[in-house]
Amino acid sequence: MPQTALILLADGFEEIEAVVPIDILRRAGIRVTTAALGAGPHVTGKNGLILHADSTVAAVAGGVFTCIIVPGGPAVPLLRADSRVRELVARHAAAGSWVAAICAGPTVLKDAGVLEGRRHTAHFSVHGELPAAELGERTVVDGRVITSRGAGTALDFALVVVEKLVSAESSREIARAIAA
Repeated sequence: MPQTALILLADGFEEIEAVVPIDILRRAGIRVTTAALGAGPHVTGKNGLILHADSTVAAVAGGVFTCIIVPGGPAVPLLRADSRVRELVARHAAAGSWVAAICAGPTVLKDAGVLEGRRHTAHFSVHGELPAAELGERTVVDGRVITSRGAGTALDFALVVVEKLVSAESSREIARAIAA
């Protein structure tokens, strides 16, 4: 059965932190679903890139995915304010799914109770909320939680997700194919 990933998108998402994982995970054969927080499928990124999401958070709220991914950017407060997002993340973590976040996205994991007692990293801008974040680390894996620092680590982050969901060999093959 193919691995599945849900990427949560709200207006203001950091484009690199969403598009790089979408691309890399799909190269690995992972069935990626992008879900817009709003009622419609179009989501505008921080720098004006408009993505047509596959679905909405409302439509996928009852679904089960191998991994949930939370990109960062100015969209994070919108994701944090939505109880459906917290419930999705908490439910998937409790069920043993992978939960991943990058940049300010780990604050969403914090709100869902997922980071407690776990090593993690995040963007320096949220260090006040995540004082235990290991800011010197590009990507941190603890149990089934994957966190990363920001746009500059998006490729590392995506390759680690592939390694955990598919295999280290698949991650290496993709990295080699794209000259990473």
